[in-house]
Amino acid sequence: MTTLFALCDCNNFYASCERVFKPALNGKPVVVLSNNDGCVIARSNEAKALGIQMGEPLFKIRNLVDNRHVHAFSSNYVLYGDMSDRVMQTLSMFTPNVEIYSIDECFLDLGDFYDIDLFSYAWNIKRTVQQWTGIPVSLGVAPTKALAKVANKLAKKSSKAKGVLVLTDPYHIRKALEATKIEDVWGIGTQYAKFLKKRNIHTAYDFTQLSENWVRKHMTVVGVRLLKELRGESCLELEEVAPPKKGICTSRSFGKKLNNFEEVQEATATYAAKCAKKLRQQKSCARMITVFVNTNWFSERDSQYHGSKTICLPVASNSDIELIHYANIALKAIYRDGYWYKKSGVVVTDIVPENQVQLDLLDTVDREKHAKLMEVIDGLTDKFGRGKVSVATQGVDKSWLLRSDMKSPCYTTRLSEIPSVYVG
Repeated sequence: MTTLFALCDCNNFYASCERVFKPALNGKPVVVLSNNDGCVIARSNEAKALGIQMGEPLFKIRNLVDNRHVHAFSSNYVLYGDMSDRVMQTLSMFTPNVEIYSIDECFLDLGDFYDIDLFSYAWNIKRTVQQWTGIPVSLGVAPTKALAKVANKLAKKSSKAKGVLVLTDPYHIRKALEATKIEDVWGIGTQYAKFLKKRNIHTAYDFTQLSENWVRKHMTVVGVRLLKELRGESCLELEEVAPPKKGICTSRSFGKKLNNFEEVQEATATYAAKCAKKLRQQKSCARMITVFVNTNWFSERDSQYHGSKTICLPVASNSDIELIHYANIALKAIYRDGYWYKKSGVVVTDIVPENQVQLDLLDTVDREKHAKLMEVIDGLTDKFGRGKVSVATQGVDKSWLLRSDMKSPCYTTRLSEIPSVYVG
């Protein structure tokens, strides 16, 4: 059976998402900051050209931000998740088999497309995604997933390729491997890269010249699989069901600065409920929950504060009620009066399958009742939409989330138009 894969990768994804709704920023330096606005986690090409590094602390580029030479944004994972869904849905129109590899990457199975003009087809994909979502993408097409990664990376770098590279000809594959540094090969970590360089293996092509026995001895069977992939033998099948996430974060900036505990509590409770929903969707439970709050680092007039608290649950859970309960405990521990808060968030970790949860003999929670209630809430949510049913702690007034004249996270419905039903 002939194999052919396309890797579609969104360019500077977080920064591109911010530009979709602010087109005036096209061509200007844009950076996106981490959860506490402490450092840079995404950069546009223009920001990279200024020498701004990934992980650069905000204080080092504050002059550029204050003078509007660089436009900085707090991370907005609700927006990025929504835009990712739109991109993936668009890509799924071009082939029935897709693997969502990450929030901004997707493998497409093009095994039945060898008889068409692959270059034109790839360009059609690129143009359609850009037109329908506003997100620029790069595509690499090749007989294996590892080679598709190589093609995609070169497509981004090459001014000649302009974002699309098809590698099916043996001569072109060899040239691409020769142009790829060993540290840039998918699956070659820092330590393996150092190990191979010491043995005069500097490119992906050098790696393909090694014997299988040598690679198996020094890099195990995983290295052998990579070797075969780079030689054009497909060993990695398309994973159409994404693996469960090992950590889930829900966070965003408030529509206005808050200095009232109840409003911050409502926002944090909503984020905890969203984490619980995501856990149930992947049939998992979390044992650890972390809550964080911070002020607006861009405001020179306000006092600055950042706090976080992690709590270990007695029993791993995916219940809105339980996660909100412990999120409230954590928030009370870190909340400080006298500050104007700009953002809060919830992170759940230590995630296990829901059928492998270890119970506690002293546990007093009626977990069967919680599970049935969550099933009802999820059913109502699926039928009537997000925000229609929620735990009472999440509150009725969502003015902390977005101003009444702004659109909801689905960008089609105004929050003031959404009725809500609350569960006590």
